[in-house]
Amino acid sequence: MKFNEQKFNHWFNLFIIVGMLLSVCIVNFFELQKPEVEVIKQIVVAVGAVMGVLNTVLSANGNIWNFFFGVIEVSICAYANYDSGNLGLFYQHILYFLPMQFVGLWQWKKRGAGRDESGENQKVKARKLTARQWWMVLFSFVLGTIAIAGILYWLDMVQLSAGHIDEIDIAKIGLDAAVVVLNVIGQILMSFAFAEQWYIWNGVNIFSIFLWLNRLFSPAGGNYAAVMLIKYIFYLLNSVNGLRIWLKLAKNGTCPQGACPHKTCC
Repeated sequence: MKFNEQKFNHWFNLFIIVGMLLSVCIVNFFELQKPEVEVIKQIVVAVGAVMGVLNTVLSANGNIWNFFFGVIEVSICAYANYDSGNLGLFYQHILYFLPMQFVGLWQWKKRGAGRDESGENQKVKARKLTARQWWMVLFSFVLGTIAIAGILYWLDMVQLSAGHIDEIDIAKIGLDAAVVVLNVIGQILMSFAFAEQWYIWNGVNIFSIFLWLNRLFSPAGGNYAAVMLIKYIFYLLNSVNGLRIWLKLAKNGTCPQGACPHKTCC
C-alpha cells in the first residue's frame, strides 16, 4: 500500500491538537478541585500549552503562521517558568524567544514561506547543516550548558543565603541549563530554516519532560507542572514527525550546486 503523506500528516496533526486539548481539560479539571489552586493562573497556563502545540504543529509543517501562536505561547510559558522557579527558562523566554519570533517571521518570508502571488500557502524552503556547523552546535551545547549551570547554581546560592529557598536542587539546575542551551540553538536553527532543528527540539522535549517531572514531585513545583509535562510529551511526538517532514523539505529545497537564482533555497 502506498504511503499517503498528506493524509497521514492531517490525521497526525489532528491527533496532536485534539489529544492536547483533551489532556489539558482533564488535568485542569482535577487541578481546579484543589483548594489552594489559583484558578486564573491555571487556566492561562493551560491556554498557553494549547497555543504552544498549535505553534509546533504549524512549524513542523513549514507553515509561517506558527510565529503568531509562538508569541502567545512564549509569553505565557515565561510566566509559568518564573512562577515555578525555573529562572533560566524565564529569562530566556522574555529576552530571547519573544524577539526571535519576529526574526523567524522575517527569515521564513525570505525563504518563500507564506502566500505566493496566486494566493497559495507555501511552505518554507529548508536547508541542512554542514559537518562543520554540526561540530559548532555540539561545542556550543556543551560549553553553554556548563556556563548556564554555573550561573544558575550561583543564583540559587544567593537565594539560599537569603533564606528564600531551603536547598539547592542540582538535578533541576542541570536540566534547566541543558534546556536553556538547546532552546537557544533550536530557535536559531528554526529561524534560519535548518532541518536539523528537529534533532535539537527532540532533545529539548526529552530534557523538558524530565525537568517538569522533577517539578511535579517537588513541593515548590507549582500547580501546573502536570499541564507542562503533558505539553512536552505532545511536543516530543510532534518533533519526531517534524524531523521527518523537514528532512524531506530540505531535500526538496536544495539547489543544484552553483545555482541559486532566487537566494531562497541555499
